[in-house]
Formats: sequence, C-alpha cells, structure tokens
Amino acid sequence: MDKFAHIQQLADQRGIFFPTAEIHSPLSGFLDFGHMGTVMKRKITELWRAEVVRKTDSLEIDGCLILPKKNFEASGHLKNFVDPLVQCKKCHKIFRADKIIEDATGETIPEAMSSGEFDVLIDKHEVKCPECKGTLAKVHKFNMMIGVSIGPLTDEKNAYLRPETCQNIFTDFLKIYKTARVSLPLGISQTGRSFRNEISPRQGLIRTREFTQLETEVFFNPKKINDFHDFDKYKDFKLRLKLVDKETHSISVQDAVEKKLVSGKLIAYYLAVAQEFMEKCGFDPKDIRFRELEENARAFYSKETWDIEVNTSTGWLELVACNYRTDYDLSSHAKVSGVDLSVVEDDEKFTPHVFELSMGLDRIFYSVLENSVSEREGKPVLKFPRKLSPLDVVILPLVRKDGIDEKALEIHEKLKTVFETKYDEKQSIGKRYVIYDQVGVPLAITVDYDSLKNDDVTLRDRDSMKQIRVKINDLQQTVGEFFSGKKTF
Repeated sequence: MDKFAHIQQLADQRGIFFPTAEIHSPLSGFLDFGHMGTVMKRKITELWRAEVVRKTDSLEIDGCLILPKKNFEASGHLKNFVDPLVQCKKCHKIFRADKIIEDATGETIPEAMSSGEFDVLIDKHEVKCPECKGTLAKVHKFNMMIGVSIGPLTDEKNAYLRPETCQNIFTDFLKIYKTARVSLPLGISQTGRSFRNEISPRQGLIRTREFTQLETEVFFNPKKINDFHDFDKYKDFKLRLKLVDKETHSISVQDAVEKKLVSGKLIAYYLAVAQEFMEKCGFDPKDIRFRELEENARAFYSKETWDIEVNTSTGWLELVACNYRTDYDLSSHAKVSGVDLSVVEDDEKFTPHVFELSMGLDRIFYSVLENSVSEREGKPVLKFPRKLSPLDVVILPLVRKDGIDEKALEIHEKLKTVFETKYDEKQSIGKRYVIYDQVGVPLAITVDYDSLKNDDVTLRDRDSMKQIRVKINDLQQTVGEFFSGKKTF
C-alpha cells in the first residue's frame, strides 16, 4: 500500500476525516472531519493567527459565503474562473485536460492555456482516456462557480458561493480602512470555506469541492514597496526559491531584493513570514520551495506569483499561492460598483496594490498528517508537532477499580480546562498506548496503585517512550513546560 492510501485508511479508521453523508452514497469532493481532525484544523488555524495574522499586525474579518453576481462580474470570475474540460467519446467520462496530459507525459502543463493549445498537446502525445483508452473530444473551458438563487420569486442564479475567501476582503477594504484607524500597508485576513465545482475531485483532501482557506491580503502604496519598516526582522532569513527553469536554492531575503528576484521588500518580507509558518507546521526547509510561475501559468491578474510547495508522496504539492495582484481587484470593483476605492495618504490619492498569501488549510492538514507518519514495530505512529497534535494528553487508569479510575477522572477534570485531554479506561494499558501513539498524542498519564499511595503518576513521552514519575500537584506545570519546549525526557 502506498503512503497516500495508507494515510487515507488511517484517517478513516480513526475518524480523522471521511466522506460527507457517507451512508447516502456521498458526492465526491466533500469531506467531514471527526473530533480529532477538527481540533487539528483549529490548531493549524491558531498557529496561522499567531505566525501570520498577529505577527504582521493584520486585521481579521468574517465574511459571508454567498456573494452577489455583480461581485463576480467585477472580479472576473464569471469570465475567467475556468478549468479545461475534456470528455471521452467512448465512455463519456470527464477529465481536466491539463491533468491527464500531465499524467500521460510527466510534464507540467499550465492550466491557463487556450482550448486549442490543449487539443494540440493531446494530439501530439496521443493522449487517450485514462479509463477506457477511448478517443478524447475537443477541450472546452468549464466555469467552476457554484451558483444559487436568492429570494422566493426567482430561478435565476443571482448569487454564487464564493470560490475564494479574498473577495470579501476586497469589497470590505474601504470600510475596514476607514473604521480601524490604520494606515497602509494594511493586512486583512480571513479564514473560512470556499466552493469550487471541480471537474474531477480526487486524492481526498488534495482536491475537493468545499475547502477552507487561510487568507491574507496586504494593501500597500506601490511607490513604497521598499519603504517597509519590518523588513530588517527577516533580512537574513533564507528563502527556498525555485526560479523558472532553475533548481531550488536558498537565498537571503536581503539578496532576493537586491538581485530583484522579487518586486520589493514588502513582498520578500511576507514570503519569509509564510515560509516560517510552514516550518513551524513541521516541514523541513529542504522539503519547502517557492516555485516561481512563468507568465503563462500565472492568474491573469498577477504580476508576480510564487507557489509554496512541499514535497509529499504525491510529488510537490501547492499549499499556498502568493500573488502580487497589483490594483486589479480594487480598480475592478470600483468600476463595476461606481464606488471610489482609492485612499489618500501623505497628500497623495491612489488605488492600493495588493499582495496575497492564500493558504489551503485542507492541503496543509493533509501534508502535516503525511509528514508526521512514522512506524514502530509495524504499527503507524503519528509524530505531530506538539502545537498541532489533536490531543495534548490522554489519561489512562491502569485498572477500573480500587479508586484508580476515580483518581484518573479527577486528573482529567483538572487538566481539561488547560489542555486538550481525553480519559480512556478501555482495554489493556499496552493497547491503549499503541492506539494513542497512532493518533499522535504526545503525552500519556498513567494512574496506578502507587498513585494512590504517593500522589504521583507516570508521564510517558510518545516519541521516546520514556516514562517519569510526576507529583499530581506538579502535573499542570510539567505538561506546560513540555509543550513550551522547556522540558524533554
């Protein structure tokens, strides 16, 4: 069994994530998260808030999932938010043209190519239907927006589920700017669900129709892109850059600016912030890269694009899109709405430019999960980074009698207000250790007969399997020091 299939099986067995409405022949591309998956998503989000939102003094909003049709006329989604679709003439199954060409040739195919260019590549490489080897029809573009009808007297699609969280940020920009007592540069962040009617959702969390984004849009005066006061904090930080047609190499933030590999100090700073966040998610820097997208692979609005990719069993997987969107968004919304979205600072009136960090939480979740998988005596062990573990501590009574279970429950009640804890008294203590190692719980507390006499417990480390005795009154401090990195054993 390959690593991807192994993780899918483990996630299902332990209820980490699984198909939505599984008992009703579920639709592909929709997944539910069980308790442990939900907590882990929350912890990744909390790390993002600490390492991206608060660190950069961004403001956070919570926008609606449904936006009016005019919003997407302005943004260009109704015209440009398309995927290349191709159908088999024999079995009539539908595929993304770029993906089946990539699978057949091993080459990276820009999805922004025209339908005719895809047809040429399919003919050139004699690409057939991957299911039945039938002949493929001509490629055409398919809009991925999911439309809805709002109001009781209309069947017309007059609104859409948002395909990306950034659109609320653009339409809310002026309101936030005027009410928050801030100056540019200004980061506005949002986390929430987005929806895309993917042609062929596949690979579990990697390509779904409903997903969660961690979004930050940075508004700034383009004339001051190099006048950025926080730049020096990261000037020596090593970025992992893969320039077009070149190998990945490490280069300091300062050198990236001086060699004009990026458009300015502000952009280099935010790239460093994003990479540091990925490292704190547990990824080794050598398994992270910023892939520079060539012009024909970038979104139509982007002047400069870097995709943060991590090395997984499925290959290099995009987790974050970093786009220099210029003034496209605010100018387009101003034109369609008739509302002036420019600002006045230092006696200059201008429309702010935007740099974007758009993170896919579900893909980050999957990659953290895969990166944490290890094995011990033929059994899987999830070695999550301590800050991202779904559970911090499991409390295990040695037996369910003689007051040991009551003492264990007392400890659980005391610790659960501070840490993510679970009480479990089922099966033998050895089997319970194996189960909670599998789901990545860093610490196990075992309550035994000595605990009743000495008022202490056994504290077991998931990774080293070492055990120490700790006084019950010292447990909260000891566990806290473990998670802060001050204590190891």
